[in-house]
Amino acid sequence: MMNEKVILAYSGGLDTSVILKWLIEEKNYDVISVCVDVGQREDFLNVQNKALKTGAIKSYVIDVKEEFAEEYIFKGVKAGAIYEDDYLLGTAYARPLISKVLVEIAKKEDAMFIAHGATGKGNDQVRFEASIKALSPEIKVIAPWRQWSLNSRESLIEYAKEHGIEVDATKENIYSRDENLFHISHEGGNLEDPWNEHKENIYKWCVPSVKGKDKIEKVIISFKKGIPTAINYKNFSPVQIIETLNKIGSIHGIGVIDIIENRLIGMKSRGVYETPGGTIIFEAHKALEKLVLDRNTISFKKTISNKYSELLYDGLWFTPLKKSLDSFIEATQDNVTGDIVLSLYKGSVKSIASRSPYSLYSKEYVTFGEDKVFNQFDAEGFINIFTIPLKLQAEIDMQEVNKKNDVAI
Repeated sequence: MMNEKVILAYSGGLDTSVILKWLIEEKNYDVISVCVDVGQREDFLNVQNKALKTGAIKSYVIDVKEEFAEEYIFKGVKAGAIYEDDYLLGTAYARPLISKVLVEIAKKEDAMFIAHGATGKGNDQVRFEASIKALSPEIKVIAPWRQWSLNSRESLIEYAKEHGIEVDATKENIYSRDENLFHISHEGGNLEDPWNEHKENIYKWCVPSVKGKDKIEKVIISFKKGIPTAINYKNFSPVQIIETLNKIGSIHGIGVIDIIENRLIGMKSRGVYETPGGTIIFEAHKALEKLVLDRNTISFKKTISNKYSELLYDGLWFTPLKKSLDSFIEATQDNVTGDIVLSLYKGSVKSIASRSPYSLYSKEYVTFGEDKVFNQFDAEGFINIFTIPLKLQAEIDMQEVNKKNDVAI
């Protein structure tokens, strides 16, 4: 009798390496590993070989970087999606796309099981499983962290040693990291106590801000319909845009945050995130929207942005509401075309100049000098009408005061 096949979301790191062996040894599955390339800096041939060496019957590496940048990250940029005012959602963008690939491979291999390495305490288990259920509800999900007796990263390290699995993690270097094209995150270790100041030697991309370049660097980002298309007037693909800005931002120490966030499942967690390119893009996009969008659209879009970020964080990418919000967001981006000049210096990024063929800014109207388009006398009638509610309320208040005075007399 043949063993059941399971598709494993595989990175080659500690968790998924142990899971691969555990699925074989403890559950008698035939494991097909799938490493989805969303831009993590990895030797993918080595990852593939490691999976086969650990016991996988087949190993895939699927490159989806362009789709990741254009159809996931840039949709979030256009939405202005920032979770709880801090987190640029790097991990959350990748999970639905990875899930989509896992489902495609499962159907190709005629497998009815998908396994992932997310823990029972985190958000990723929900993101993976919500996406899988939305795309292929007949597939069953295996989440070893919710099933096995291994209850810590230390115990995983011991398991790896006992089974001859090579891993980079040690009991000293025990941070849990997630890396993709957009960001790298750090959790665990001494970060689990929020009173501990994080150590700057954990950074993998960025220099500490105080060690950033001593000279201000100016960068021009060009957008077309809300999507960044060029840096300093040189056109790039979506992936190249992010990669180039990651390099530029990292040497200035831009995009490092240390935050406490509210996980979907109810607990708070702490993470250090490095998102240099993404931080630059979001700042530029925000500045351009201020130039071309009207006041009411900007105000209402903030509400949409907040809800959009929550949907992404909660793993609800493949939902009717997300699709509907995308339609609204796309409509707001029709005129988000133009150039933004940014100043980069020691961890800070600031918009210092902007222009667009759709700019709603008119020097003729706002000038303090002489103009021929605005009759300042018109403001008097506007103020009289605008303040009618205030005037009426004041009259009512005065009547109440008079009544009280009459009673007192």
